[in-house]
Amino acid sequence: MLLSGKTVLITGSSKGIGKAIAILFAEEGADLVLVSRDMNALKELSVHLSETYGVSVNIREADVRNQDALKTVFNELLLGGIIIDVLVNNAGIMIDSTLQTMKEDVVKQTYETNVYGTMYASQLALRSFLRKRSGSIINLSSIMGTNGAPGQSVYGSSKAAIIGFTKSLSKELAPLNIRVNAIAPGFIETDMTKDINSKNPVTIGMRRNGKPEDVAKVALFLASDLSAYVTGQVIGVDGGMII
Repeated sequence: MLLSGKTVLITGSSKGIGKAIAILFAEEGADLVLVSRDMNALKELSVHLSETYGVSVNIREADVRNQDALKTVFNELLLGGIIIDVLVNNAGIMIDSTLQTMKEDVVKQTYETNVYGTMYASQLALRSFLRKRSGSIINLSSIMGTNGAPGQSVYGSSKAAIIGFTKSLSKELAPLNIRVNAIAPGFIETDMTKDINSKNPVTIGMRRNGKPEDVAKVALFLASDLSAYVTGQVIGVDGGMII
């Protein structure tokens, strides 16, 4: 199994892409720390994963916008002797807004969740990584961050910030054998995208919308030793949507 012996922390893991990553990683032998605001969903998922795959599943309730809550999570893990090997910064929100209609609260929520939450969690995870002189950080960006889209100036700019963060942090941490990469999904069928007019699959090169599992498989590559010499990369998972 590709992740046997590794412990992975996944934010926003109660549904969508985060949940798909948790399931695939458990199947590949990873012990998990699942973080979300939805404890009921986490409890149900943790029971399923531990019973099905025999892995350890530790659940924590936290909003990534709350730096103190994240500190508590990581402090409790260290006190419990849980040292993580991989961090998946998946938690994110998307609120459509043109520049003309943009409200301060939309910008604040988007950046606090998508950008600040990613930075806070990455900083806190370094304590574990430095103990082992190894680690992998996987950030979820978006093709909105690489290519933009009408009505997505706030969300797209937050995901572009993730790309800049990924590239800069990868250069900081490469000498310490800590890898930092990003995934830029295209149109993936999740709760977050269900209220958006679905992209016509004909406009996507592979003629279908993406599934959370498509993103999870790339995350598995980046979390495993298969990508031991890969850092600072942004991997698109869009079925040829932006070729």
